[in-house]
Amino acid sequence: MSTLIGTRGEERRDFTRSEQKELRQRSLRLLGSLLAPLRRRLVITALVVVVSTAMQVIGPAIIAYGIDSGLPSLLKGHALPLTVSVVVYLVAGVLAGVLIAAYTVQTARLSQAMLIDLRERVFVQTQRLSLEFHEQYTSGRIISRQTSDLDSIRELLDGGINELVQSVLYMLFTAVALVLLDGWSGLILFCSFVPLAVLIRWFQRRSAATFRESRVASAKLIVFFVETMTGIRAVQAFRKEARNQREYGALTEDYRSINARSIRLFAVMEPGLTLIGNLTVAAVLLFGAFRVIGGGLEIGALLAAVLYARRFFDPMEDIATFYNAYQSAAAALEKISGVLEESPTVPEPVKPQPLATGVTGAVRFDGVRFAYRPDREILPRFDLDVPAGQTIALVGSTGAGKSTLAKLIARFYDPSEGRITLDGVDLRDLTNQDLHRAVVMVTQEAYLFSGSVADNIELGRPGATRAEIEASAKAVGADGFIRSLPDGYDTDVNKRGGRVSAGQRQLISFARAFLADPEVLILDEATASLDIPSERLVQEALQTLLADRTALIIAHRLSTVAIADRVLVMEHGRIVEDGSPADLIAGTGRFAALHAAWRDSLV
Repeated sequence: MSTLIGTRGEERRDFTRSEQKELRQRSLRLLGSLLAPLRRRLVITALVVVVSTAMQVIGPAIIAYGIDSGLPSLLKGHALPLTVSVVVYLVAGVLAGVLIAAYTVQTARLSQAMLIDLRERVFVQTQRLSLEFHEQYTSGRIISRQTSDLDSIRELLDGGINELVQSVLYMLFTAVALVLLDGWSGLILFCSFVPLAVLIRWFQRRSAATFRESRVASAKLIVFFVETMTGIRAVQAFRKEARNQREYGALTEDYRSINARSIRLFAVMEPGLTLIGNLTVAAVLLFGAFRVIGGGLEIGALLAAVLYARRFFDPMEDIATFYNAYQSAAAALEKISGVLEESPTVPEPVKPQPLATGVTGAVRFDGVRFAYRPDREILPRFDLDVPAGQTIALVGSTGAGKSTLAKLIARFYDPSEGRITLDGVDLRDLTNQDLHRAVVMVTQEAYLFSGSVADNIELGRPGATRAEIEASAKAVGADGFIRSLPDGYDTDVNKRGGRVSAGQRQLISFARAFLADPEVLILDEATASLDIPSERLVQEALQTLLADRTALIIAHRLSTVAIADRVLVMEHGRIVEDGSPADLIAGTGRFAALHAAWRDSLV
């Protein structure tokens, strides 16, 4: 349940009580794991805040002593009691100030340590999770976890926790001091707990749901904004600006409406606290005044009791204010804990089996069945034997299962049934490091990271020399255009490769893959972005570089298919034709028809 609640289903339904309990428990487990390495520092901080709070609370009691004992003694010519009370009051004030400063520094260090730990966990976890998670969990929602949700937790840790701990301890110590000073005044204070508990419970129940809705609405805004900016070319190409503006306006209005409800809750909560506090102070003053007249209470004690009663309710307004940050952070912690408790659907093997030296690259599908969802079976039952060093081209209509085969070989997914082997070893028994060294996949996306061209090529084999990087670029025909860039191989490609064209990005990704020198190379529509001259250069390079290497080519351009040793025609997850390009062209099957149509299109 923990992998469902708060992650993939968090924005689609309300939670039952048992699910809400699981959310709280999951958040507490995360909080406990963050605090565990900081136990010693936490204990020291707790001692500092206890002593500093005690120094703040002791003030009215010292004033009572000074009035009731120090002044009468001074009238009799003895100044020592009043002097002692003044000195103790000043020392307590200075000590409280110093300890508050120390507590503020300590809590800041604690909160920063926890935030750094949490940010790193979220980043590492989102990289570790399998492709299935990222294809279902939109990038905007992941960004929301790393930005707005972590910011909510930061706001709580930076100020909210500090104020909350101080306020709770202050109220506790104040209540104890009032009871010790005057039991009847303490009883009046305890009577105020009844309406106070009713008001707080009312606020708590209504605000919890409201702030959870607020986090969901905020995440939707971020998701919509990120997806709009990511696809800004499509937005402008299809003139979607006006529609986006209406949709974004509706999301903004929903967010405003939810925040307005939370403000109305505070509009009831804060005046309610003030009213209960004023009535309590008035009751303590009135009842204490009659007792002073009757000689049952000293005037200094009455003044201290009124001060304590007033001070008891002062932090309540701070608690109500910071409860907003608490609810927002609690909802954010639920979402983050959900991501952190997700498990990869493609896990590392418990007992990995190492690849033998001299891997040949033989790939075999043995009784493989695969479905993205129970109602979406892509491969009903699939058997395929790819000998080492063979280049296979996969062709077929969209949705035939070609890219699914590539993802299974690269182990982005595991088969639902059956097994896929590399040199006789089940892919599930290989470590990710061994698998990614042996199998490299080049996709149509050709993603480039910020940095230089050389840096992007070096990703194929970290630590490669400049000569090796340039040799890989020459092999795929990328050296010429790279040297024509302003700084050659040191040119910054800018965000996502914006400084180079789509075809040039593809050539750089080819150079990266060939530098990796894998035993199995997968090209998934990898030549789709290339123009005809660039494609010819790559095809010439491929004929040399794919020699003695197992290769899987997925392409709609039949010119790319021509370099393959073997062509597989797929339909509905099954192989309907299998043979060399020449044999299939000479036949009367599906591939022959595709080739004839492609040849006619060239004419």
